[in-house]
Amino acid sequence: MGFLEFNSVRCNLADGRTLFEDVSFSVGAGEVAALIGHNGAGKSTLVNVAGKRLKPRAGTVHVQGGLAMMPQFIGSVRDESTVRDLLLAAAPERIAAAAADIDALELELMERDDEATQMRYAEALSTWGEAGGYEIEVLWDVVTTAALGMPFDRARFRDVNTLSGGEQKRLVLEALLRGREQVLILDEPDNYLDVPGKRWLEEQLRTTDKAVLLVSHDRALLGNVATKVVALEGRGTWVHGGSFTGWKEARQARRERLAELHRRWDEEHVRLKDLVHTLGEQAKISAAMAPRYRAAQTRLRKYEEAGRPPELPREQRVVPRLTGGRTGTRVITCERLELTGLMKPFDLEIYLGDRVAVLGSNGSGKSHLLKLLAGLDVDHAGSWRLGARVVPGFFTQTHQHPEWVGKTLVEIMGRSEGIREGLDRGAAAGMLSRYELAAAADQRFETLSGGQQARFQILLLELGGATLLLLDEPTDNLDLVSAEALQQAIEEFNGTVVVVTHDRWLASSFNRYLLFRSDGEVVQTQEPVWDENRVTRAR
Repeated sequence: MGFLEFNSVRCNLADGRTLFEDVSFSVGAGEVAALIGHNGAGKSTLVNVAGKRLKPRAGTVHVQGGLAMMPQFIGSVRDESTVRDLLLAAAPERIAAAAADIDALELELMERDDEATQMRYAEALSTWGEAGGYEIEVLWDVVTTAALGMPFDRARFRDVNTLSGGEQKRLVLEALLRGREQVLILDEPDNYLDVPGKRWLEEQLRTTDKAVLLVSHDRALLGNVATKVVALEGRGTWVHGGSFTGWKEARQARRERLAELHRRWDEEHVRLKDLVHTLGEQAKISAAMAPRYRAAQTRLRKYEEAGRPPELPREQRVVPRLTGGRTGTRVITCERLELTGLMKPFDLEIYLGDRVAVLGSNGSGKSHLLKLLAGLDVDHAGSWRLGARVVPGFFTQTHQHPEWVGKTLVEIMGRSEGIREGLDRGAAAGMLSRYELAAAADQRFETLSGGQQARFQILLLELGGATLLLLDEPTDNLDLVSAEALQQAIEEFNGTVVVVTHDRWLASSFNRYLLFRSDGEVVQTQEPVWDENRVTRAR
């Protein structure tokens, strides 16, 4: 049976500051614990500690029943790795190590096919079998068939970068949920999944008997699957034993109780200090008061050593100011536009002030449409154009900005880009504060968490003066507070918004829906449609 337990775990930042301390909680078989916290609070660090990829500064982590982990980067893999490499990255360490030995010896045999190398290769194959390698290949055949529609023998050497983010996620999730390991650490497993994929994941999590620690920012998914909430805040954790739907009210009630405890502690602290001062003055006059003075000092010392009540959670405030501006009435016009190899030709007109949610399954071409409208090179036929005074601002789902790698946030904001003017350090710091990024001002972009990168992209959209927001899954990595703040900013934006999303909560606030159907047609609908299957095409 799966079991995960944290006992007084502490982790520090690189500069020695404490990220979190005294983290204690457990997840039992059949439980799905949602790990909640603002971006940068340390969720990914805690997940890496749980997955034994990072050693804590203090405390212990106990795992029973075998451990498997889905890292956050799954879904954004764009290197030269294969499907087999991706599955190995999520496999138990013994499997991955045995596979690495086989791969190294196969390369060695190409150069030196002698008896000694052949014997080592035979030993490596034996180790592979003992580690469960042949059994896991049978599992992978089931997994690739379910996720990609093809057996493992056909899929194993396929480049991962030819898969959509959702296909990458589904592939690894199938392997983890069907695998032997009874403790699963899932870091944002729903990112890149379309809504049918999210509903499939919800059903798997509701019925699994594994112990699951889950990081997600999808409000609908959390409400449907979490059996407990582990909140990471105030440099520690507290556990809400109910579902996510009641977490917000429980958190507010806890905050009020903590505030009252802090008030009482401060009042008693002041009273004890005043008593020590008074008795100290009296002891100077009368030696008979000295014992009472020493007793009061001891009492004050012990009171302070016992410490204050748990730290009050900091209230996060993210304040986007996406102002926009007036443009021509017709913002986007598409005539017989065809995304080559993806969707059939379609016509589309989007007007000033429209809020358009682009829906459909993964791999259907939704992100390609946004890239095309943002001016990027996308194969297409037909025509499209933007209206007068339309300035597109593009938010990329994968946060891939090679031009920012190695640069700090202040350096990026200090340089002009397009119509965006550079800012001096003082102005940049003020802007970063509104997005809860002031502490990260001198961090390099690639070292930020996914949510911090997302907030920084939104900040640059604000500075760029965009009148047309093209947002590709903008809430995927945003914490709950940031997602709600972005949704409010979109509603107040004086311009036009086109968003690709699988966030059911966000989409409900839009007024137009563009659906990429499974038959290749692009149509408009009155309400969100979430049950489209994968587009039927040669694979």
